[in-house]
Amino acid sequence: MYIKSREFIRQADVWRRGGISMKKRMLTAIGLSAMMAVSLAGCSTSVSVPDTVRVENVGDSSDGKITMDSSETVKIVPDMAKIVFAVTSEAKKADECQQKNTEALNSLTEYLKGQGIDEKSITTSGYSLNPRYDWSSDTRKLIGYEMQTEVTVSDVTVEQVGTLLSGGVNAGANEIYSVSYYSSGYDDAYAEALKKAVELARTKAQALAEASGRTLGDVVSIEEYSDNQYGRYIDGGVNLQKESVSMAAGAENAVEDMNVMPGEMEVDANIKIVFSMVD
Repeated sequence: MYIKSREFIRQADVWRRGGISMKKRMLTAIGLSAMMAVSLAGCSTSVSVPDTVRVENVGDSSDGKITMDSSETVKIVPDMAKIVFAVTSEAKKADECQQKNTEALNSLTEYLKGQGIDEKSITTSGYSLNPRYDWSSDTRKLIGYEMQTEVTVSDVTVEQVGTLLSGGVNAGANEIYSVSYYSSGYDDAYAEALKKAVELARTKAQALAEASGRTLGDVVSIEEYSDNQYGRYIDGGVNLQKESVSMAAGAENAVEDMNVMPGEMEVDANIKIVFSMVD
């Protein structure tokens, strides 16, 4: 694209009538081009603003605003747990396999209720019945069936976990899929994290307003980012089969030897808040 200006045309006419040398003509043209490039470049500006802070000043001075993204974390110690057991049975016939699984499941359920677990906190969360084949020859041979039932036990106190892990295996469970810890005080901790996030945002906004010669005003709007429900739980990292759990327990009268250390969990709160600024 070619850009023509009155100055460029006027200078060309001077060259033609004045007999200016070719070298001077080239230097003059380069200078004019550079001046035009600088002029055009000055028409566009870009300002880099931090992602977490935005200052607006549209219209008169009373319209100034400060937008802050703020987050805070509160640490708490879990006091509750959720355990997922698995009861697996094998038999040559499907009905026999189901019967064995039902008996083991009932035994586990009765044990849990005997430990003070409410029946409403015991849930069948998975169920499967599959054929078992022998693939040692060229053709497959049906040798029986395998049935597995998953049982989720919720509302377990941390103090009960060690006993239930070992005792549950002795009562009929073949595997412990997982142990997840959570806190009954999660909502209170989340409210505290929200409060701290607002206080942090206000402190930063106050400093920015004073640095710009303004006074921090009222809150214009505040937005809470979605609470991550998965953050309510922390994984205990347990996935044990019957043999390893039994070895850890040692014997039926030593089930309490399985120590449980849930550690701490972090409760995060994230907000976006807009403050006004006044003179």
